[in-house]
Amino acid sequence: MENHRSSTILFYRYFREWYELYKLGAVREVTLQKYRISYHQLIELAPTLSLNQIDRKSYQELLNKYALTHERQTTLDFHHQLKGALIDAIDEGLLQRDPTHKVVIKGKTPAPKKPKYLNQFELHAVLNDLDLETTPNWDWLILLIAKTGLRFAEALAITPKDFDFTHQTLSINKTWNYKTSSGGFQPTKNRSSKRNVQIDWQTIMQFSQLVKDMPKDEPIFVDGRVFNSTVNYRLQKHCENVKVPVISIHGLRHTHASLLLFAGVSIASVARRLGHSNMTTTQQTYLHIIQELENQDNDKVMRYLAGLG
Repeated sequence: MENHRSSTILFYRYFREWYELYKLGAVREVTLQKYRISYHQLIELAPTLSLNQIDRKSYQELLNKYALTHERQTTLDFHHQLKGALIDAIDEGLLQRDPTHKVVIKGKTPAPKKPKYLNQFELHAVLNDLDLETTPNWDWLILLIAKTGLRFAEALAITPKDFDFTHQTLSINKTWNYKTSSGGFQPTKNRSSKRNVQIDWQTIMQFSQLVKDMPKDEPIFVDGRVFNSTVNYRLQKHCENVKVPVISIHGLRHTHASLLLFAGVSIASVARRLGHSNMTTTQQTYLHIIQELENQDNDKVMRYLAGLG
């Protein structure tokens, strides 16, 4: 950005130079793609807005335009990206004041939310409907995610050698890049995502038979290009077959975590099993379940105290 450090530079150009300098090579490709999308949004929404024209009013107007076609959370994410660039512009002396101060985040009315997870009986019905062939298919992947709570990209990257059949664990140490045609292994989402997941004896026995003759270092489920929609459709058919709410493959991860919480597993243990970087992420994601469990605990406390008299 050395050749362009002028307050008259167009904001979208400054933003692109900023994220290419500070984010390229520092964040995962999927995160970098979000910055690229924001860059193109800036071109569309503010093609003539220069850096020195940005004040609280013009910045709020920019966000308001964006919010007309996006939900509040998406607008908030957009704002956080732009703010990162603007704060650095202040540090460089290109802006005198923070135009994001006291900004109001708006957004269009959210679309009706689809169910995120199944209860224990619904999941049991789906798993009973799976067609587990003698060779790997998408139903095996559905089973694995349901029993482990893995992210989709983590599950795709699983190889036979990741299983420790003696100790009934699965090592999560990489992901599969399914979002590009080139594919290939890539690092986990963060350091906490590297973990060993304990698996029940029945599932471990099933997979020991499935992978016994497969190449140890090759992904079990990948054979050519993989699309998230393909697996989601397969799961949808199973949900429809057994007449339960249709969830996504990521919804199986939510289902796994939810059932563990309802079973009394601690938030800390669930966070580690899911590969969350901290318990705050788990608490925020499953707040409604945690609140429901707290209500149940309050009832238990009251019954116990009443019995002391």
